[in-house]
Amino acid sequence: MVTITIQELTKRFSGSVVLSSVNLQIESGELFFLLGPSGCGKTTLLRHIAGFYTPDAGKIWFDDEDVTRLPAHKRGTGMMFQSYALWPHLNVAQNVAFGLEERKRPRREIEHRVSEALEQVKLDGLGSRKIQQLSGGQQQRVALARALVIRPKCLLLDEPLSNLDAKLRLEMRTEIRHIVKQHGLTAIYVTHDRDEALSMADRMAIMDAGKLIQVGAAPEIYLNPATRMVAEFIGETNFVEGRTLRESSRAGFYDVETPFGVLRGRTDATWQPASGQPVMMSVRPEALTFGSVLDSPNRFPGRIIDTTYLGAAVQYLIQVTGGPLIKVCETNPQDIRMPGEDEVRVMAAMGDVVILRK
Repeated sequence: MVTITIQELTKRFSGSVVLSSVNLQIESGELFFLLGPSGCGKTTLLRHIAGFYTPDAGKIWFDDEDVTRLPAHKRGTGMMFQSYALWPHLNVAQNVAFGLEERKRPRREIEHRVSEALEQVKLDGLGSRKIQQLSGGQQQRVALARALVIRPKCLLLDEPLSNLDAKLRLEMRTEIRHIVKQHGLTAIYVTHDRDEALSMADRMAIMDAGKLIQVGAAPEIYLNPATRMVAEFIGETNFVEGRTLRESSRAGFYDVETPFGVLRGRTDATWQPASGQPVMMSVRPEALTFGSVLDSPNRFPGRIIDTTYLGAAVQYLIQVTGGPLIKVCETNPQDIRMPGEDEVRVMAAMGDVVILRK
């Protein structure tokens, strides 16, 4: 286990800034996710931590050791690549043993540790198989075993599940988290898949254009996004534009004038909008209801124009009277509402309406 500290890390490629003064601390034993759209800098940051790139400015620390210019093979990290990067001419055991062979470990130790690693990823008995004889899920496990067998201080995973089908991805989420926690590893996991991050991460960082936009635990970021980009990227949401009128009688809550009436929502503790300030409100589809919210003024009429059955939930597209289209998601509703029915009233609790800077 190792605590990783990143200080003012900056990197340019061909004059373009791909990492901009990144500051981050990843705690020992933490499963930490770097999440963001393609090209945001998350893989570049991971490769700096691995030692594949050298920054133009800034430092990387493993505990109290400055590893900024330490070669990759001396950092004690295990890397799992998106493509798995397995050797096709070697069998399973030989692929897993590769890192130990390079480190000149004794033959008996290599055999023992390879057997142990294959057992951990549920591939015991398959050491003599050729890589071409394995399924995609099995190849992914070989790559994980190869990263684990060297007993790394830190495990680095670059979109490791992106090549698997949906069922296998769900299975491997649980397995990877279990293995990381079982070994007490510090692990950094890069993905653009918000479901992976929400279901697996101890904490995460949302990145965009080479910068860290927000860092925190999954529920914190999902319920309290710092920006529109974070709110939209971490989960489906509805946006409503408006202008603040005043702070309500409840501290931290503000009344916002919208095209279809006054709504009340909350900000985070870091800012207070001025009266008359243009703002953007975010409310998740599952936070909206057709039922009664007694302590909230957030009630508005509309009509259902589309109904989508999702199995465990039903999603409705609502045309708000005098306002925008919004989505409402009900979990296991007793009755499914269909388009063209009478006017409905949609409601939201004040705490579920987040006011963002516009």
